[in-house]
Amino acid sequence: MSPTPAKPGGTRVPSRRIVLRGAFTAAVVTGTAGALLPLLDREQAEAARPAAGPEAPGSGAGATTAKESTTEEFAEMYRGREIRGTATVVVPAGVPDDDRVAVAAEPVTEIRIDGRPLHVMRRADGTYLSDVRHYESYPTLLETARAAVDELGAARLSPPAAHHM
Repeated sequence: MSPTPAKPGGTRVPSRRIVLRGAFTAAVVTGTAGALLPLLDREQAEAARPAAGPEAPGSGAGATTAKESTTEEFAEMYRGREIRGTATVVVPAGVPDDDRVAVAAEPVTEIRIDGRPLHVMRRADGTYLSDVRHYESYPTLLETARAAVDELGAARLSPPAAHHM
């Protein structure tokens, strides 16, 4: 590695490698700070939140720490098949009733066709897809269940597999 060339006045010019290393370091530090800022803001907001008041009756050590609100529930006969389903959003206790919290919470979904469970997944855009029709997504659980019945035809869902450890 050759020494850094000097200017006519005797001062040294930083090499290209040193300039790039400094720019890369600055970019990494800035990106890390940007990624960690929401975490730090959340911790500061929780620290600034006032302490909980006296406990309500029944809120002792054995009390439930979450409240549920069912967002969708159905039961119907469709093409000779019984389909039932629910989507329940579990919201942590102590969180104010706010639509933003309900949207951010992940719903627990369950669909049964003729009593057998249909595995359903929720996509990032809020739509649903099932193992039976996994190339198409549907806006509601009911539409997802109906599409699975259409695809199954006369076939039945297989029973759930036993989990082996």
